[in-house]
Amino acid sequence: MSMGTASQLSIRPLICEQTAEVLAFLSVRPIHTVVLSGLIRDNGLVNDLNRGTFYGCRNRHGQLEGVALIGHVTLMETTTASALEAFAEVAQKCLTTHLLMGEKERIEEFWNSYSDGGQQMRRACRELLFELRCPIEVQDEISGLRLGTLEDLDLVMPVQAQMALDESGVDPMVKDPSGFRQRCVRRIAQSRTWVVVEGGKLIFKAEVISDTPEVSYLEGIWVNPIARGEHVGLRCLSKLARNLLSHTLSLCLLVNEENRDAHHFYRKAGCKLRGIYDTIFVE
Repeated sequence: MSMGTASQLSIRPLICEQTAEVLAFLSVRPIHTVVLSGLIRDNGLVNDLNRGTFYGCRNRHGQLEGVALIGHVTLMETTTASALEAFAEVAQKCLTTHLLMGEKERIEEFWNSYSDGGQQMRRACRELLFELRCPIEVQDEISGLRLGTLEDLDLVMPVQAQMALDESGVDPMVKDPSGFRQRCVRRIAQSRTWVVVEGGKLIFKAEVISDTPEVSYLEGIWVNPIARGEHVGLRCLSKLARNLLSHTLSLCLLVNEENRDAHHFYRKAGCKLRGIYDTIFVE
């Protein structure tokens, strides 16, 4: 697809043979591209599990100026404003989009181009990007932190669904129960779900959404209200971080801007603020 003589950009779906080139492009800013890189490493550039299509935006010399996943979740990494605008034009034609996410300034620019012909905004939220690196302050030992198994599925799924509902206004166990269950099963099979279970109750949960040699992206970190105030979350996160940082350089996660208690928790764990992100949920 050509974007016109003025920009002299072209956008085309990426193919598996371009994987090394795309990962190299994304590696320049690993903390901001970890979800894109993680999906490619897990599934490849072309796979229904990505729930969308990877596109490359090239200038007239054939060099990449942007990589985007356009689909259920739309994410992009660009080096020029022209590439961002070009991706917005492609995204307008995608009818399966659930959310658009990226750094605040980029999403504002993307939305200016997208909103005229794209889906309508349903809700929006701002999030803070935190990063955690070694050295990790060692907290009191926590017993029972382990990788989740399929036996934990019925404990994990309702919690994960409630967190998604709170953030997006959509309950995945109602909207897409089969697909949601399959995604939870797959994360467990990939050794990406960490839990503490005591007496048949879920006490702590965390999901490793993307795992690359440079960065691991965490999501769905939850502490049972019955265990809050006992430093359980801090002890679990400390131990989990030490486990994960044995094979990756840093951990990152997004926290809703309005969740002041969570900001305090992650700063106390040693996390540093690295950016401000916007998420737009569309109809």
